[in-house]
Amino acid sequence: MDQNTSRDAKWREEQRNSLSAKQRSSIPRTIMPQLNAAYRITCNHEVNQGLSAEQAIIEATRCLDCPDPQCIHGCPVSINIPSFIKNIERGEFLAAAAVLKQTSALPAVCGRVCPQEKQCESRCIYNKMKKAPVAIGYLERFAADFERMNNQANGIKPNGDSSVARNGRKIAVVGSGPAGLSFAGDMIKKGYEVIVYEALHEIGGVLKYGIPEFRLPNSVVEAEIDALRAEGVDFVKDCVIGKTISYDQLHELGFDGIFVASGAGLPRFMGIPGENLIGIMSSNEYLTRINLMGAGRPGEDTPVLKGNRVAVVGGGNTAMDSVRTALRQGSEKAMIVYRRSLEEMPARVEEVHHAQEEGVEFITLCNPVEYLSDDKGRVRAMRVQRMELGEPDASGRRSPVPIEGAIDEIEVDLVIVSVGVSPNPLIPHAIPELEISRRGTIVVNEETMQSSLNDIYAGGDIVRGGATVILAMGDGRRAAAAMDKALSGQD
Repeated sequence: MDQNTSRDAKWREEQRNSLSAKQRSSIPRTIMPQLNAAYRITCNHEVNQGLSAEQAIIEATRCLDCPDPQCIHGCPVSINIPSFIKNIERGEFLAAAAVLKQTSALPAVCGRVCPQEKQCESRCIYNKMKKAPVAIGYLERFAADFERMNNQANGIKPNGDSSVARNGRKIAVVGSGPAGLSFAGDMIKKGYEVIVYEALHEIGGVLKYGIPEFRLPNSVVEAEIDALRAEGVDFVKDCVIGKTISYDQLHELGFDGIFVASGAGLPRFMGIPGENLIGIMSSNEYLTRINLMGAGRPGEDTPVLKGNRVAVVGGGNTAMDSVRTALRQGSEKAMIVYRRSLEEMPARVEEVHHAQEEGVEFITLCNPVEYLSDDKGRVRAMRVQRMELGEPDASGRRSPVPIEGAIDEIEVDLVIVSVGVSPNPLIPHAIPELEISRRGTIVVNEETMQSSLNDIYAGGDIVRGGATVILAMGDGRRAAAAMDKALSGQD
């Protein structure tokens, strides 16, 4: 077994015995250094600054190296978490990065944007001890960043694994977001020729158009994509599968399997009066214009509306990204309008905290019911229904109930609606034989991610209808394992 991953390795046993569990658990959790709030809203620089080597080693020392590590079960891509952390503790940072890459195609991305508090860190033994869990996400980011910066400093370019023999089979991936990239990374390692088709002019999908650089710098995403290129993955931009190339043409081109990861880029609106006024847009459009198309940056031609009083409707991570982006675009007042309370908000706790630090106003237990216009057809105000919390709904959160007669008016000049997205409909329309759910998602076998058509597998938001980066990556890994099994005759 690999000595960098084996719990039974001599170095690891010696490391475990070097400190008692009491000594390790007495170390406080490391606090991530971050930019000052007053400064960061003036620029797009990354807010979280990453751990130093010394901080990473101390945080890694907290890990108890459990014999049955539940944190692994909390990770959708099954990273060997104790192994990479213990390598950090002994100062073998490149070995830690290598452990991450065994199962994750995007460790530097996941270390930044995954909801570790709901996944791996939620399973950490420290929670039972009423202590803060090991900062797994911080350490994942540290190891991935260390490898990237070490390679850049030493002029080392990413290399593929030359020992992988090609098997002569060809796979198409539709979409270059996290599900597609994760799938491509696994399939290239299994010996397939992999071509990823992206409809937009940049590779990365939601990682590029949906997540702002103050949370996930484009340079980090590009480095992860370059590593996949070095492995042998080919990328084709500006190609809309279902239009530029049809399903039948993919067969004519010799593809043995297709993985659909086309995402959920169709924004939802609330269907309330005034929603078509000038100055009301989806978070999808707003973030895409700014993140992918450069709106608001000097020298860029892409227009984007700028408001002095900006309201973002919703309480998820995309809503936080939108409202914090509005601040950086120069708004005087940026507000979150959310129909539940702060405690029910689905956004990451860290994102809410950062928004509060930056001066975002949270208007909770309010639901928009109408938009009012000025004499030029522009939005000037939002009428909101005051709410109170009733009984829990199917998700376990208490349902908001209107308070009769409690209607307020909020002055606004830009509204960004962030109440969810629906799957991109092009693939289902282009391949009518595919079984589609009532929500427009592709129906798959949840264990294999195989669709109703034998050669098409699917994952990510086109299946889930809107989820996290890491869940999409887990879909990609599961689909790769199942497709390989089927194509190699093991099924």
